[in-house]
Amino acid sequence: MKSFSHVLKFALIAALPASAVGAAAPPPPTPPAQLAPIPVSILVDLGSGQVLEQRHPDTPFLPASVTKVMTAYVAFEEIGAGRLSLDRKFAERPETEREWFAKGTNMYITTKDRPTARDLLHGIMTASANDAAVVLGEGYAGSIEAWAAKMNDAARRLGMTRSHYNTPNGWMDEGNTYVTASDLVKLADAMITRYPDLYREFSGHKRWFWRDVAMRSHDPTVGVVPGADGIKTGYTREAGYNFLGTAERGGRRLVMVLAGSPLPKVRDDAAKALLEWGFAAWDTRHLFDQGQTIAQARVQGGDARELPLVANREVHATIPRGSKPGVTLAVHYSGPIAAPIRKGEQVGELEIRVAGLAPGRVPLYAGRDVGVAGPLDRLWNGLINLLS
Repeated sequence: MKSFSHVLKFALIAALPASAVGAAAPPPPTPPAQLAPIPVSILVDLGSGQVLEQRHPDTPFLPASVTKVMTAYVAFEEIGAGRLSLDRKFAERPETEREWFAKGTNMYITTKDRPTARDLLHGIMTASANDAAVVLGEGYAGSIEAWAAKMNDAARRLGMTRSHYNTPNGWMDEGNTYVTASDLVKLADAMITRYPDLYREFSGHKRWFWRDVAMRSHDPTVGVVPGADGIKTGYTREAGYNFLGTAERGGRRLVMVLAGSPLPKVRDDAAKALLEWGFAAWDTRHLFDQGQTIAQARVQGGDARELPLVANREVHATIPRGSKPGVTLAVHYSGPIAAPIRKGEQVGELEIRVAGLAPGRVPLYAGRDVGVAGPLDRLWNGLINLLS
């Protein structure tokens, strides 16, 4: 199929303010010095898709307990599809209790307990409980292997091409579970934008009570960095100290990954410094509201000839603070898009280019349903094509 991205690119440039085009490229801000001891890092503005800082973003590393974010995401998918209720109760197998009771960070679940999915997700996301992740995975999918298959299927659908999951909790498994910083940003983006209510319920809490016992989060930014609301820390001797974190201010959402830190204080200081730098050293230029039509895509065989493309977030260009660089946009999709098309289906991307910086990409979704053309639709479309 022919791509229409080049045609849409020039139409969008013409619609931008004159100040947005042709200005000189400013130098990007210098990242904070606290990042120096950490081998892997990335900071992305989700509203523009632009990478503000990165170091070895596509190098696989051991995620440790950051693995549990994918376990939570798979549960969110099942909840969203109506297949898993938050009130569903789970029973732990005796073999699981023998292997996982008091093993690492724990909820200390026993075979006598009947935790709900809600209990287990709080234990996973706040307390980082290893046993909670296993009880959820085994109880829902039937085995660790079947749950890991769900994790890898979700990773594939999210485009996490350099990641693999073998365990629901990140416990050491001879390197069979690995991720990249770029892939974790995709996972965080999906969790936050596709399941915002579940994300708010289970992420960003400093403590949670299970059987009247307070379980505390190790998140270094929640309650410290304004707007920070998660997501997950991780540590093993092999992995070092890791963190997948995020913060939102004024509708602007930043996601960061730090991996392989030698000490928890080094990781925690870098996490706070990187988020603050992301908000202080960078500004935004508003482009589109959430749900606003960004472009029209051509449709093939549908009851409509065009499809509005929208974003599921406020869209902006991220620019060095105090600068006025050139900004260009391009819509990418493979078209014409064949009907039927469901509203909310991802069908393309908006590319945002700021002079002097790497481009960012924001996913675009179908703004309405488009059904398969009936006889009258096909006749009308044929006449329009003949005359156009």
